[in-house]
Amino acid sequence: MNKTVLVTGASAGIGYATAELLLRSGYKVFAGARRVEKMRGLEALGGRTFRLDVTEELSLKSALDEVLKDGGRLDVLINNAGYGAHGAVEDVPLDEARRQFEVNLFSLARLTQLALPHMRGAGGGTIINISSIAGKVTMPTGGWYHASKHALEAYSDALRLETAQFGIKVVLIEPGPIRTEWDNTALVNLEKYSGSGVYAPLVKRITEKFRAGYRAGAPGPEAVAAVILKALRSSSPAARYPVPFSARGILLLKWLLPDALLDWGIRRVLKA
Repeated sequence: MNKTVLVTGASAGIGYATAELLLRSGYKVFAGARRVEKMRGLEALGGRTFRLDVTEELSLKSALDEVLKDGGRLDVLINNAGYGAHGAVEDVPLDEARRQFEVNLFSLARLTQLALPHMRGAGGGTIINISSIAGKVTMPTGGWYHASKHALEAYSDALRLETAQFGIKVVLIEPGPIRTEWDNTALVNLEKYSGSGVYAPLVKRITEKFRAGYRAGAPGPEAVAAVILKALRSSSPAARYPVPFSARGILLLKWLLPDALLDWGIRRVLKA
């Protein structure tokens, strides 16, 4: 392969699993995250790791400079960094909501802006944005996270249309139920912002659903990494890849059911 890849948010979960699989598959991988110590295993496989805070302009530029200096080019950008600022939309401070968009959308967009001239100059490349079925199916107490992923879907569609003329492919990966650290962060924020007050009973029920094994039986992040590798190996990748298979079923229900019926089902499950 010898293609050069930059992966953001590579210290755990989907980012780490993807970087690891690509290294084992012959790609030259540069992995960035704030928790550099969590990426030692990638270094053992030959990966290059560095501190990357996607909300810092200098950090983004330094990361890209390192890739271009040591890798010579950037063939693949995998925008994976993100988190969930969960809580009722009434409770989550707007500063936190803005940070949610900063991490999940604007920082991604800025790194993409920095990378595009180099890909265009090289005659092509691939940009993979890690979205979520949460960009299409909305649950209570996740409004700001869902909104950021919904925006990412539209942004990526526009980017794909704009850059196709330069041989640049843009792919959306839409994970559904996947076992990662992401859940813990989301639940901590959920308790922080809405664990008391009028939404507390709803938060308690949602938390119990997750703790009782909402994702029991769900695959780990390796399943998403495998789909990313599949997209990279395809000469004509799809615009979006829901993963795992259950994610397709959820999206099908969203497409088939009227909003009123879908709302009724969600409220019934959550007793909201």
